[in-house]
Amino acid sequence: MSEADTLDRVTRLIADASRILFITGAGMSADSGLPTYRGIGGLYHERLTDEGLTIEDALSGRMMSRRPDIAWKYIAQIEANCRGAQPNIAHRIIAALEHEKPGVWVLTQNVDGLHSDAGSRHLIEIHGTVHHLRCTECTHRRSVKDYAGLQLPPACPKCGGVLRPDVVLFGEMLPEAGLHRLETLISHGLDLVVSIGTTSVFPYISGPVWWAAREGVPSVEINPGETEVSNVVTHRLKMRAAEAMPELWRRLHPERPLED
Repeated sequence: MSEADTLDRVTRLIADASRILFITGAGMSADSGLPTYRGIGGLYHERLTDEGLTIEDALSGRMMSRRPDIAWKYIAQIEANCRGAQPNIAHRIIAALEHEKPGVWVLTQNVDGLHSDAGSRHLIEIHGTVHHLRCTECTHRRSVKDYAGLQLPPACPKCGGVLRPDVVLFGEMLPEAGLHRLETLISHGLDLVVSIGTTSVFPYISGPVWWAAREGVPSVEINPGETEVSNVVTHRLKMRAAEAMPELWRRLHPERPLED
């Protein structure tokens, strides 16, 4: 099947669906100029930190408890590389589809907040976001645009404890609320599952695709590379998010272009 034929078929699936789950990973944010962290060319590809640690050790929950200065050093590096990034056209198309179809949801691994910035509200940020901070000692929480001007590690203004980003660090459990929301969404049924820019190595990311396959629900993968679900999905587009989503939007709305 040609790429154009696949695009046409995926367009019809989106047009006919009321309840759609978009699953997004680093490839989605890469189109906004954000680097990956451990992949080829990523920030920490095949090298140790200044302290001789793997990035998994430096960005672990254990390190945040024992040496928050080290954990914060590398969290701040990641945030600095995200700073100033804007949602790309793929983020904005998903948000626009949610406006048209209230049954559209996003499950994202990304912690950059770009889906929210684009206007998505039915959003499960399963790994959290670097823009939300919480105290490790009390219930204090705050939101920040970026880390500019923060003393690292930052102190809680309420109790003096250490603030940390509300993200899932290595070795930590996923948020129960997010997992429950995902389980509820799937239990109520979906018409279409679309995986974009993720290798799908985590079971909670690949799970909805495998569920769709079992239940006879159509699924789509948008990714230029091979992944854990490439042989499972109904349709596969070997394209970047910022290439595929505008093509789909143009087919859905030939008279209503969405500006890049």
